[in-house]
Amino acid sequence: MIIRQVEIRGFKSIYSAQVELGTVNCFIGANGVGKSNLLEALGVLGAAANGVVDDESLLRRGVRAGLPRLYKSSFASDRTPPHVTIGATSAANAVYRVSLLNPMESPEPAWSYKTEVLNDGQTDIVSDGVRNKKNLNPQAGLAALQLVELSPDNAAAQLMQRLQDFAIYCPNTPTLRGVVPDQQSRLPVGLSGGQLADGFATLRQHLEAQGDPGEDRLEQVLELIDWVADIETTSYGANLLSPKVPRTKQILKFSDRFMQKSRNELTAYDASEGALYVLFTALLCLLPQAPRILAIDNLDQALNPRLLKALISRLADWLGHNAPDRQLLFTIHNPAALDGLDLSDPEVRLFTVERNSNGQTVINRLILTPELRELNHQYPLSRLWLMGHLGAVPNV
Repeated sequence: MIIRQVEIRGFKSIYSAQVELGTVNCFIGANGVGKSNLLEALGVLGAAANGVVDDESLLRRGVRAGLPRLYKSSFASDRTPPHVTIGATSAANAVYRVSLLNPMESPEPAWSYKTEVLNDGQTDIVSDGVRNKKNLNPQAGLAALQLVELSPDNAAAQLMQRLQDFAIYCPNTPTLRGVVPDQQSRLPVGLSGGQLADGFATLRQHLEAQGDPGEDRLEQVLELIDWVADIETTSYGANLLSPKVPRTKQILKFSDRFMQKSRNELTAYDASEGALYVLFTALLCLLPQAPRILAIDNLDQALNPRLLKALISRLADWLGHNAPDRQLLFTIHNPAALDGLDLSDPEVRLFTVERNSNGQTVINRLILTPELRELNHQYPLSRLWLMGHLGAVPNV
């Protein structure tokens, strides 16, 4: 039950926006135009769906914690909205929408719910303002409490579960290597890439148990790391790492196919960082333990353009391996990523993110018009982006 539409008003640089999502959703644009703000708005909605919006619940979802004045839109051209409003609609027309308040002058630990709506497509389950209700905590969501009374098959319950599990992943190399701890650990991998070795062990076991289809997916992952003969997870790595290097209980062991077999084993500490980012993305797409809807901010970091194109081209297939309703949102800056997108698939969507003349974030789905299709016969999408035909480029 995918989330089809997201509505945002008054959140950071997004004064008002409506986005129609597919299963694979790529967001491009200059630095600072608001790509990450879109992801964080979904994170705030996920926290609200779980019953409380505070720094802890936001950090757990990969949202940067900050003061209310940093969350609320503030444009010289328009009145600042008194509250932040965010909503999501599923393919079954289930709706969850919330308006949140927190005074800028005297902020409170948790945001208050002004209004909250939960509808399963036919019936209003929650449809009320909660701030002024007697005997109700305005900082606790009503919709989260109603879930215990709903069947797991109910469209509203499924929407809420997806929102509650949503997280923004932003891996970094030291965490992927296992030399620094992940500040936000979760299964199957931390938001910064922690527990990568454990996650890969789970992925390998999961795929090998599926026989040929799973083995094919595993081979697709390994093919992207062309110097690797095999990858394993082991707890016996004392002879592979200097005692001065921090290590986790489980470590990744790579076998380099070009080196002598007596000296061809290395760990994530010494391996190419690009290999770690490929494994990170693969396990989030292929493991059923990953959130049904998730985001990866700057998915293209540390990846060679050709490798990035190949990785992007596999995302839709990997996401659908376990369930047809998995969704991924990601931001990129490397034009090569666009050449891995199959825009003939209506569930693979490319969005341009820009600021208008008032500085407000504008998000538009890029549709290949006849003119763009003709140009695309001559040039790949990456070149068209660099040439300025797609927009979403810095004004420098």
